[in-house]
Amino acid sequence: MLLKDAFVIDVTGDGRNLVLSYGPCQFPTLGFIVERFWEIQAHEPEEFWTINCTHTSDEGTASFGWIRGHLFDYPCAVVLYEMCVEEPMATVQNVRNQEKLKYPPYPLSTLELQKRASRYFRMSSEHTMKVAEELYQAGFISYPRTETDNFSPNTDLHAIVREQVEHPVWGAYAHRLLTPEERLWRNPSNGGHDDKAHPPIHPTKFSRGESNWSPDHNKLYELVVRHFLACCSQPAVGAETTVEIDIAGEQFTASGRVVLAKNYLDVYRFDSWGGTLLPTYNIGQQFVPTTLTLDSGVTRPPPLLAEADLLSCMDKAGIGTDATMHDHIKKLLDRCYATKDENTRFSPTNLGEALVMGYDEMGYELWKPYLRSMMEADMKSVSIGTKSKSEVLESCLQQMKACFLDARVNKAKLLDAMGTFFARSSRPINETQNPVEAVRPCAACHESEMVLKQRQCRNVVWLPGFISEASVTNQVCPICTPGPVYKIQFKFRRRDIPPNFDVDHLGCVGGCDDILKELMEISRFGSRSQAATPARGRQTPNGARQGPPRQDLHTNIRPVGQLNNENPSVMHSQGFRSTHTQNPSNASGQVLCTSCGEPCILRIANTDANRGRKFYKCQDPGCGFFKWEDELENAMPGGRRGRGSSRQAPASASAGRRGGAQARGRRGRGRNADGGMFVSATGDTVSGCCFTCGDPSHFANACPNRR
Repeated sequence: MLLKDAFVIDVTGDGRNLVLSYGPCQFPTLGFIVERFWEIQAHEPEEFWTINCTHTSDEGTASFGWIRGHLFDYPCAVVLYEMCVEEPMATVQNVRNQEKLKYPPYPLSTLELQKRASRYFRMSSEHTMKVAEELYQAGFISYPRTETDNFSPNTDLHAIVREQVEHPVWGAYAHRLLTPEERLWRNPSNGGHDDKAHPPIHPTKFSRGESNWSPDHNKLYELVVRHFLACCSQPAVGAETTVEIDIAGEQFTASGRVVLAKNYLDVYRFDSWGGTLLPTYNIGQQFVPTTLTLDSGVTRPPPLLAEADLLSCMDKAGIGTDATMHDHIKKLLDRCYATKDENTRFSPTNLGEALVMGYDEMGYELWKPYLRSMMEADMKSVSIGTKSKSEVLESCLQQMKACFLDARVNKAKLLDAMGTFFARSSRPINETQNPVEAVRPCAACHESEMVLKQRQCRNVVWLPGFISEASVTNQVCPICTPGPVYKIQFKFRRRDIPPNFDVDHLGCVGGCDDILKELMEISRFGSRSQAATPARGRQTPNGARQGPPRQDLHTNIRPVGQLNNENPSVMHSQGFRSTHTQNPSNASGQVLCTSCGEPCILRIANTDANRGRKFYKCQDPGCGFFKWEDELENAMPGGRRGRGSSRQAPASASAGRRGGAQARGRRGRGRNADGGMFVSATGDTVSGCCFTCGDPSHFANACPNRR
């Protein structure tokens, strides 16, 4: 009622009176949908590379996959690929032949009926239960609300099968099942669940299809009958062959399968168990692959939750029972908290996402399944006699009262979350709103202000993880439009940024701040494990969700070598840009550290590539600054490709191949003829040095400053 008074919420579109309610089952169910949606919105595609090879003989073609799967480091992938190209002879290392069994399903419970009807026929769980109830009322199937998935020993299974012998479609299989010579019969497996009230769902009366049945009645009856016949059948039998080969030290594998006996698959048309036939290979056999390719791909986000997957999530979390889960899902659709497309996949509406955001901001996790799962476990304890009704009732009341009191205290956070998606109404409410600091007008809608807060609205500027503090100032950026765009005082985490950057920075999120964009690029390439903040999508009039164009700080980034002449930069050999514009030396000739300003000490390198070469490094062991002496006079700005530049194979990749075991022993950082090493996914070569302190006389594994 508070939210309906505070906001203009018209999501029904048909004039219905909207009901906003919280439920300990419906909200965790909504939480699964919103959480998956946020995961999709927060996904950052990453390019990867993999090596594939095929071999064609008189017996057919075998496709071998790389046992590494794929690599995100392009130079490493190129080095390994060139190794395989230079020595392409494949040697068969192992051949495994084994028998595989594919078992039939367990007897049919309510939950499995809903999941399989959704997966096979695109039927909603609510509609599935409606049709199943009608079939049950007409006497064609057993009671459809059951958690039991194993038959009692007293059930006459042969009699149930015998009733189906006359069916024109599966009658022949039922006859084979009852024929001892076929050796097809197998008692159903025990699924491990028994509600002590009803048997698994099975056919109770024969039918070729009734005149008053809809197509969905025919489909569901067929599913029940075929499932019952399948669970009384022998498993399918197959022969699986796995071949492992070696090419220049890299392992590849191929698998093939031949189905020897289909058994239950003959009647259960919903399952498939295909495979490919491999040519014959023998251990020690050698051959040259027909094709050997280096292929690229991009990581993809998970799909939206389908109804069958949502039911599985609810079951695992203990949300509701088999007989009530479909009601909770229907409630989300009736409340306009979520929508479902033609593929039975769910998306949250603005209303559903706002509610979950609000409860999440409260920190009480009322949208998580823990509270309801605990209640379900307590009620089960009552049913088996380990707890009393009054004890569980008192515990549940105390828990829900605590939730209510907490929500009432923190309702301003719920109002903030709703304000992200809906306009305020003219009706007054007695709520104190949290003050916000406006940064700039929204460049997407040109109507609202963008504010600095932990979770943002549909159009956001993503702040990276290396920022520890941020506050809006009253200084206006003179460059960015539409204005005014207020500058932000940032404080960076020292351990997460290169040593050449200051931890305090007055920056602009409008797109003109080169230092902030540079740090974003370094963060993108240097740390792929940072958790992304869930993005917020927008709902179109037809109910489909769309994510807005994100105003990332690193859009349209130029390579460092293309920066404007007004702000020249020096690139150190680590690949980090310095904010200083001159050589790091003072008037007395001393070389100063660009991070702390202290005089540097002179040392002599002792590596094979740079032996005898002099360099300067900071006196502070924790500082990573160093500079070659012979580079001080003619410091050349280095280049590091931007995100949009094309990837090219390094010219010295073959030199890395000649490094042999040394190149592979350092996790793909192959040393080339000039002493350079391949690093990260940027495709550039940098001088060999310790990654901890920058000293080129040793590597990080032998660094005295290693912690």
